[in-house]
Amino acid sequence: MSRKGTTDLPPIALTMGDPAGVGGEITLLAKTRAGAALSRFFVVDDPTRLRRLAARLGLSLEIVEIDDPAEAKALAPEILPVIAEPLPEPPVAGCPNTANAGAVIHAIDRAVGFAADGRAAGVVTNPIQKSALYAAGFSHPGHTEYLAEISGGGVPVMMLACAGLRTVPVTVHLGLRDAIDRLSGDDIVTKSKITAAALERDFGIGRPRLAVAGLNPHAGEDGAMGSEDRDIVEPAVQRLRAEGVEAVGPLPPIRCSVRARERPMTPPFACTTIRP
Repeated sequence: MSRKGTTDLPPIALTMGDPAGVGGEITLLAKTRAGAALSRFFVVDDPTRLRRLAARLGLSLEIVEIDDPAEAKALAPEILPVIAEPLPEPPVAGCPNTANAGAVIHAIDRAVGFAADGRAAGVVTNPIQKSALYAAGFSHPGHTEYLAEISGGGVPVMMLACAGLRTVPVTVHLGLRDAIDRLSGDDIVTKSKITAAALERDFGIGRPRLAVAGLNPHAGEDGAMGSEDRDIVEPAVQRLRAEGVEAVGPLPPIRCSVRARERPMTPPFACTTIRP
């Protein structure tokens, strides 16, 4: 399958995030410090608050409102294109305001819509303050689940990635006790298969190999330090192998990281960790 060059792709859509948090600083500094490599993005945000924040930070950055993502490509790399999402109330740093929750959610909706209709190459989300959204009636645990719903459903899978290591948590947006109670072999198998398919399709890894991390210290030591790895994780790994997914585990989590460092950029090595 041929892939478009980066110059052929539409710009990336960046969301506002919580306006009382660090999203604005991330956006402005990404534009001023990253150079041409990260210049091809626009943000769905309140341009007035971004201009005030840029002035407060002492940044000499031109912020230009656009109506359509296609307009971003015609602007110079040092200009920040903004699709306006006005805030009902001026944000106060460190003080999330439920009055602005609707704009935060709408910025996500619009960015995903731009990606869905091909006007954005993808979506990058600035951090949200979930408690502020919950107070305004937001019913999803976090970004991951909400993005899955507005993108058409399906099982949401979160991947944390860096050079040489990719980690997929099986449970997300849960307290530790709840995460342990809800861990199941079915979830491990489902998310591992989705991950393996994505590694082939999106990362070009022909035969991905997954390292399934244990839940307990030393991956449970055959039940001596908790039974979950023996009774839940290990049978799930066996099921994955039976279904054609190359998986090893349960392994102590630190061992997964060590393996990745030993062969950091050599697919299809087991540098993708499935973490309960």
